[in-house]
Amino acid sequence: MGENNKVRTRFAPSPTGSLHVGGLRTAVYAYALGKHENGDFILRIEDTDKAREVKDAKEKIVEILKTFGLTWEEYYVQSERVASEIYKKAALKLVTDGHAFYCQCKPKNAKSEGFSKEVRDPCRDMGLTSGAIKLKVPRGEEISYTDYILEKEITWSTDDVYDTTLLKSDGFPTYHLGVVVDDYDMRITHVLRGHDWLPSTPVHLLVYKYLGYDRPEIGHLTDILDPDGGKLSKRKGATSCEALLSEGYLPEAILNFVILLGWAPKDNREMFTLSEFVKVFDRSGFQKSNPVFNRDKLDWFNGEYIRKLDTDRLETLIFDFYDKKYPKDLITKVTPLIKDRITKLSEFESLAGFLASQPDVDKALLGKNYKIHLEEAMKTLSQIEDWKLENINNALMKLIKSSNFKTGDFFMDLRIAVTGSKVTPPINESIVILGKHEALARIEQVVWT
Repeated sequence: MGENNKVRTRFAPSPTGSLHVGGLRTAVYAYALGKHENGDFILRIEDTDKAREVKDAKEKIVEILKTFGLTWEEYYVQSERVASEIYKKAALKLVTDGHAFYCQCKPKNAKSEGFSKEVRDPCRDMGLTSGAIKLKVPRGEEISYTDYILEKEITWSTDDVYDTTLLKSDGFPTYHLGVVVDDYDMRITHVLRGHDWLPSTPVHLLVYKYLGYDRPEIGHLTDILDPDGGKLSKRKGATSCEALLSEGYLPEAILNFVILLGWAPKDNREMFTLSEFVKVFDRSGFQKSNPVFNRDKLDWFNGEYIRKLDTDRLETLIFDFYDKKYPKDLITKVTPLIKDRITKLSEFESLAGFLASQPDVDKALLGKNYKIHLEEAMKTLSQIEDWKLENINNALMKLIKSSNFKTGDFFMDLRIAVTGSKVTPPINESIVILGKHEALARIEQVVWT
């Protein structure tokens, strides 16, 4: 493919909050679409809506994308391009050619005042020479395009398309002008967007047409649905990438999960690294039905990726996740015991936090014979001189047999007395790590209080 026909894709987030899983999905699909064709992937921060911009959001977007391995050939910040007057020149050309007009109406706050129901702006035929610049949408025409993801032609009547603001009175472009000018200037060949942006497409098609630009291929992705119904909302913090990472999900697992929220391979394969996804990427894999954000499936992916890790690597991740809260040597001892059962890094505390501090024990969890179980366990454990797993195993199994205890009931009472929980790493291995003095002290505390 020649340089002039090179596939160039982009991810163009606005710094108005944390990166949502829907945004990550758009980014990874655009990345794969470009890289699969040996093309370029571009990051463009669309930050011209200064009123909605969140402090440090630009930097966090960059950091998060790097965390997921999504690197780019070119990086742009839209507000930094305003001084070149690239947007102003485009808007003035539209005015000169009769496709846009000046408007001096006070901008409405859609949240507090609602959206205008007037499709045609009252200033469009007033011949004003200053103010915001709006698109002069023609009457009685049809405008259409073929969506390369939805694989169908979509048509609008221009009578239903609003006279949309393109350049604000402060000289900053709105999304509708900025996205068209930048995609053309950056030679973007394929635009990939969320389905919620579909209603703005006719505006963009008109701007492309009136500026004389060749337009890129345009494709719209499915909506990600909430399990409780409706579209997955950005306002649900737990579905931001930052929130998922803070819960202890691995970047590789999140990315793999997100890849399959709207795209399916031909062979029903489920596990993909980023490079593997790029290699097998096929546009025909985009799905038409809306996927559901299934947290259980994400947990499954995360567990699979945790078990693929070298134990040393998992230990380091747990140590860093808890910001040195737990001693490294304790994590080193415990990790092999929990690696096959942990789903998220955040579960280390619930599974093994008892090893670092004495837990509260709810006696309601104990069995009816707990006192005799624990008294006999204390006697047996106190007699072990060489505190090793093999010796503890042998001594306790001998006790169970000679006392005719039920094995499951005995070990459950012992587990709860020592750990405060029914779900922990193997109890005898945990007792070894705790040490003889601490283990006996915990059992005694439950027996005599």
